[in-house]
Amino acid sequence: MKDNFEMSMIREMKFFLGLQVHQFPQGIFISQSQYTLDILKKHGMEKYDTVSTPMATTKLDADLQGTPIDQTKYRSIIRGLMYLTASRLDIAFATFVCARYQARPTEKYLKEVKRIFRYLRQSINMGLLYSKDSGFELIAYADVDHAGCNDDCKSTSGGIQFLRDKLVSWSSKKQDCTSISSAKAEYVSLSACCAQVIWMRTQLLDYGFHYHKIPIYFDSKSVIAISCNPVQHSRTKHINIRYHFFKEHVEKGIIELYVVGTEYQLADLFIKALPKERFEFLVHKISMRCMTPTQLERLAKLSS
Repeated sequence: MKDNFEMSMIREMKFFLGLQVHQFPQGIFISQSQYTLDILKKHGMEKYDTVSTPMATTKLDADLQGTPIDQTKYRSIIRGLMYLTASRLDIAFATFVCARYQARPTEKYLKEVKRIFRYLRQSINMGLLYSKDSGFELIAYADVDHAGCNDDCKSTSGGIQFLRDKLVSWSSKKQDCTSISSAKAEYVSLSACCAQVIWMRTQLLDYGFHYHKIPIYFDSKSVIAISCNPVQHSRTKHINIRYHFFKEHVEKGIIELYVVGTEYQLADLFIKALPKERFEFLVHKISMRCMTPTQLERLAKLSS
């Protein structure tokens, strides 16, 4: 980076805008444990019982008859949780779903938000671990929950990008359009993930990295077959043309699509609420770890 940008080294970074950065010989650990404690105390949740997942597997929907609550307070809570997702990907989907109901929050939604806090109580020291010398290959996963929103039947797209096993980008977003088929929803999700990968590929050129045949893992054989077919398919004739751009990158060999088993689809974490075992498996696979201050201090001593 010093060869390409004007930089100066003041001292080792340990704290930046709420992010705690711990550096040791094996890698870097980024967390927001102090920020987590602060928002728990701010909203009076530091003594509540804990839960093992941030969201129940039942889908959240509109509560038109529910008791309204203070809109300003609810938005303040959501704002705090949204900032926490900078390092806490495990609460990203739950937070984004609760954020959809800021226009008319009710006690039902406040209960769901409190569940996120209860989960945070038992995982305060969770963060992202970036291991040293593990390669720098660009890899992506994409997935979709077709018609997952009970209110408008829109699908939720999820995407996650790694540099080998180092998580660098992720997304959980309700699609703008209503998909008339699962194939269309999957196609739109794959297109969004591809756009992010192409952008990352362009940015990494500044650091001297040139990527070709970037693998994107998806769990739908039919959509991959459609994406690799240069002929317009009848199943995609209703898809907006702006979503077809990534077929060009597949044809050029910049992107390669691979089928991944549903059980190893890491983007699953960003499209729906999951049961405990599945949730914990995916959290571990994306290199999130729970590391106490004592453990971090011990690791730091290894470098002295």
